[in-house]
Amino acid sequence: MFEAPQIHTQGNSGIGAGWPAEGTIFPVAGTDLRVLPGSHPILARHGPEIAANWEREHAANPSLFNGEMVLQHRLTVDAGTIVGEGYLAPYAAFLWWRNVSRPPVACHLAAIPVIETADGAVIAVRMGARTANPGKVYCAAGSIDASDIVEDARGRVCDVPGNMRREVLEETGLDLAEAQAGPFQALHIHGAVTLFRRLRFAETSAAILERIRLHVETAEEEEIDGAVAIFDADPGRHNYQPFMRVILAHIFGQPR
Repeated sequence: MFEAPQIHTQGNSGIGAGWPAEGTIFPVAGTDLRVLPGSHPILARHGPEIAANWEREHAANPSLFNGEMVLQHRLTVDAGTIVGEGYLAPYAAFLWWRNVSRPPVACHLAAIPVIETADGAVIAVRMGARTANPGKVYCAAGSIDASDIVEDARGRVCDVPGNMRREVLEETGLDLAEAQAGPFQALHIHGAVTLFRRLRFAETSAAILERIRLHVETAEEEEIDGAVAIFDADPGRHNYQPFMRVILAHIFGQPR
């Protein structure tokens, strides 16, 4: 029987010792991602650097929007559950964090729905020029933001399935409620945790790609350039984000 890895942080923030090796996929029983009141510590420690970096980023790409997102402060795993404490922070703080050495004052968690089709393809999107990841190919997803926060007995927590459904619907027009959902799994690379689950649609890749094409033609936001159907783990087939290479190798059983 699988014994969930016990993952703990060192110090008072970030992702610490005890995690599986980077790029190792492990099963996740659930999430407990709390959103704390107040400002993220990254703002007090690195405010001027964040502001200067945002000026450069926004000058290079005026379409970027400095909205609020949930930026994690610490992430652990307890009996298979990913436990996190984060804050609402400006997108500029995340951009600075990812562009420098990713200091442990923050860490990032992305929820990735891996859409699969009846003929065995994984569907991914190519990000548009107006985004922070132009030309990158990965499964449709987006930052957890204020609209993905719900209240329960624990306080304010992130609704991960809700974030997945919202982002996929906005970017592709597909509703994840139509798909058969698999269990959650996770991996981490350089301070960033990718929480993902496989969702199988009953349609073929050609049908799904056509649905996405029609949505993109009429979408108000120019977020994606289009979608691709992936049938193998060749890491050079598209301009993948690193986590995509790991997930595709896991699904298609090929070396990455």
